[in-house]
Amino acid sequence: MRILMLGNSYIFTNNLPEMLAELTGAEVVHHTRGGARLMEQLNPNTDLGAKTQKALATEHWDFVVLQEMSDAPVRTREKFLQTVTSLCTQIHSIGAKPVLYVTWPYKKSGKQLQKSGLDYDGMYRGLQEAYREAAVAGNALLADVGTAFYLNGDEQELYAEDGSHPNEAGSRLAARIIAEAILGGQGMS
Repeated sequence: MRILMLGNSYIFTNNLPEMLAELTGAEVVHHTRGGARLMEQLNPNTDLGAKTQKALATEHWDFVVLQEMSDAPVRTREKFLQTVTSLCTQIHSIGAKPVLYVTWPYKKSGKQLQKSGLDYDGMYRGLQEAYREAAVAGNALLADVGTAFYLNGDEQELYAEDGSHPNEAGSRLAARIIAEAILGGQGMS
């Protein structure tokens, strides 16, 4: 099995692709850049987009994991939905299954949340609504890491010191949930 992960530092922090490979037995490749937006993956005129478009056109993938910049699904929902739908159409056309890596709100007491002007519960609900709508529109599997963070964040520290990125425990949790979505989705047509 081959998995391509498209996104940003929420993927490469703590070597999440290696964790996912261990859990699934798959070869996991990631095309990421800190701060990258998914729309960049569609643009062959960027380094990241050119690399992704070539990989999608010339290599075999079983699953393609999509992860958007942290608050973008809330702030630019329509653009997010358009981008995910375009990527999912492309992924389905090559015989692979798209998986949406649902992210989490910034840490409840963190400076990143304060700086964003969003509230914790509102950011969580906005992310959930946007990713769920995108999953339906793109016929994609959902790896709902965001809800796991939301439900377990008070009992277990899942955030890095910046209040945005996952710490190692957060990345392990993300890898487990993504693996469960992928392994559960293997039998789907």
